[in-house]
Amino acid sequence: MTRRPIELLALVALGASWGLTHESPSLTFAGAALGAFAWSGWDALRAKRLLDWLNKADTQEAPRLSGVWEEIFERSRKNFKKIEKQKLSSDTRLANFLAAIQASPNGVVLLDAAGCIEWVNLTAATQLGIDPQRDIGQYVQNLVRSPAFTAYLSGADFSSEIQINGVSARPLQPSRISIQIHPYGSRRKLMLTHDVTAVELAEAMRRDFVANVSHEIRTPLTVLSGFVETLQTLQIDEAERRVYLDMMSQQALRMQTLVSDLLTLSRLEGSPAPGQGEWIDSHELLLQAMQEAHGLSQVISHPAHVITRVDGPEMSVGAARSELLSAMSNLLSNAVRYTPAGGAIRAGWRLSEAGAEFFVEDTGPGIAAEHLPRLTERFYRVDRSRSRETGGTGLGLAIVKHVAQRHGGQLNIQSTPGKGSVFSIVLPLSRVQASHTH
Repeated sequence: MTRRPIELLALVALGASWGLTHESPSLTFAGAALGAFAWSGWDALRAKRLLDWLNKADTQEAPRLSGVWEEIFERSRKNFKKIEKQKLSSDTRLANFLAAIQASPNGVVLLDAAGCIEWVNLTAATQLGIDPQRDIGQYVQNLVRSPAFTAYLSGADFSSEIQINGVSARPLQPSRISIQIHPYGSRRKLMLTHDVTAVELAEAMRRDFVANVSHEIRTPLTVLSGFVETLQTLQIDEAERRVYLDMMSQQALRMQTLVSDLLTLSRLEGSPAPGQGEWIDSHELLLQAMQEAHGLSQVISHPAHVITRVDGPEMSVGAARSELLSAMSNLLSNAVRYTPAGGAIRAGWRLSEAGAEFFVEDTGPGIAAEHLPRLTERFYRVDRSRSRETGGTGLGLAIVKHVAQRHGGQLNIQSTPGKGSVFSIVLPLSRVQASHTH
């Protein structure tokens, strides 16, 4: 800090000494003034160098300075480096924070005080049909065109969420998006979105399930109660009594079958997936399932169906025997129940690139395309009256689907109205091995 006055005094003294050599007081004063002026110019040059460096804020390039200006420069450079380090750290934290929000399963939209989009993650962009780059700065109400959302945004009460249709909603493919706004900062808003389609469908299925179970059990109970009351209050002969008891037995069997299927579904959903299980000859499983189908056909159909075994590869499948046999029997019994009397049913095993496939092909009435995605829902029926006539519980395909998925496979359905249907269980190749014995 003492170099500047020393430099000034040295230049003033130098100029004055020049005047003294000429023994002239005026020249001495002029020389001193000239020295002071030279020092001012030199000092101003150093100040300009420092100012230029400050304007560029380049911590790598150092200006030529000396004295107090050099000390100011060094201190400034240290502060600049500290600020740059803090800024880099802040930018890193911000980038990590935005990356975390970007990876969130929930949608996030940041709105400014005017309701314009400042930032949006990909989840919200997909759910609301927003372009995360092009639509920055756009009014959100111009992009989310829903009267419910417009009213919600313009209101002052954000204590609860609202639900709107998603951009991908279709008549047979619903999509529901939950939106809730949280004000923050200076009139800014944080908008959170969540896809609640699965929750809505699950809740609807739960309501339907409870209603269907109640209805399915209430019907045979009503019949049983009526017959019991008849037997208790009326004098009837032995032949009539036997008829009533047979009907009561049928209704009791219907309830027993329903409860059994419900317990099977509960067990499948609540237990861990089976391992490799035992290796079972596919031909053996097919024969057992077909025997059950033949027996059912003879009871409910006159004339009985023509059930044909399709020869397939000799192989064994690794599975839980009871589960796989139950699924195969369900597919064959469905074919028997829905194929007209005397109709043809074919069943067998075949190999494909996807794996081992057990298929059942029938010549029934077929199923319209709009029903196919819902066939595996519990109690879903294309024709309710027809299903009750044939004695089905409406749970068979749900059981088949669960069994297939638990074994790493899937249930495939192909159907053409008026031409019949093909139902198949596909098991992965890891559950198949060659077999040379039947």
